[in-house]
Amino acid sequence: MHYEGELPFYLKQSIYLILAIVVFLFITNMPIFTEEKTWIILYVISLLLLVLVLIPGIGLVRNGSQSWIGLGPLTIQPAEIVKITTLMYLSFLLSKVRNDERVVQLKHFLIIIIPCGLIMLQPDFGSVFILVVASFILLFIAKYPIKLYVGFIGLGVIGLIALIVSAPYRLKRIQAFLNPWEDPLGSGFQAVQSLLAIGPAGLLGHGFQESRQKFLYLPEPQNDFIFSIILEEVGFLGGCVVLALFAVFIYSGCGLAVQSLKSSDFYAISALVGMVGFQAALNIGVVIGLIPVTGVTLPFISYGGTSLMIIWFVVAIIVSFANRTDIT
Repeated sequence: MHYEGELPFYLKQSIYLILAIVVFLFITNMPIFTEEKTWIILYVISLLLLVLVLIPGIGLVRNGSQSWIGLGPLTIQPAEIVKITTLMYLSFLLSKVRNDERVVQLKHFLIIIIPCGLIMLQPDFGSVFILVVASFILLFIAKYPIKLYVGFIGLGVIGLIALIVSAPYRLKRIQAFLNPWEDPLGSGFQAVQSLLAIGPAGLLGHGFQESRQKFLYLPEPQNDFIFSIILEEVGFLGGCVVLALFAVFIYSGCGLAVQSLKSSDFYAISALVGMVGFQAALNIGVVIGLIPVTGVTLPFISYGGTSLMIIWFVVAIIVSFANRTDIT
């Protein structure tokens, strides 16, 4: 599947995968990526990229969001980068807080709020949602007072309602989620086509490369809805294999975190594993109709150079922290 004059998606993705593996091997042999100073610098750079992407002529608009920066034939998505830098910087800061000092520290929340605000200007609600949830997972692990969550969840709900009401397309997404069949050719089109791909597939699916929905029917079959195509071609059992692989990744990551000798390593690995796990759950939830469409990709699998490079970058960071404590 490709457009005339372009390389096929599978060939492009193969090239991106090779580059991602090169990045992985490079990062795992660079101890600087386990140091706090590195992540302070990268956090600031990622914020600057979020500002640059908002400048007309620099930021590229796709699907209604000005979220990409073009670098010749390549594009980068700063929001994907800032999710990692925010979690890493926050991990190092939280590791310095003693158990008797688990009180509200404004700087911790500013580190989260600033990139979230810049991302919403694009807008990219999916990335904000992932960053906020992953950050709260990190704060929970760091034993922040539970009462904080009640207040911030309340503020989050109010903010979410305001965002939905302020943008008609978000309200349509909610309506399409509640009843996609009410407008199957309009706002509910993606959800309906995803369900039509999954429903008839059964236990074993239609067979590899035998998908019908990915041709003209299902939008973004190689990106946001690739799990629909997996289920359509290899069925429920194939989908279970994918879920099992993500479960193994999360379980292994948690094991590495628990064995970490430094609290900063524990927080960093936990945050990154939590981010990947939540993003996978969010994507799969959208595909099977449990969550409104968010535009979030499936880690390791969805097409896209930035997302693939970033996910292998995340794995490389986890391995780097594991290497310095000899727990791999």
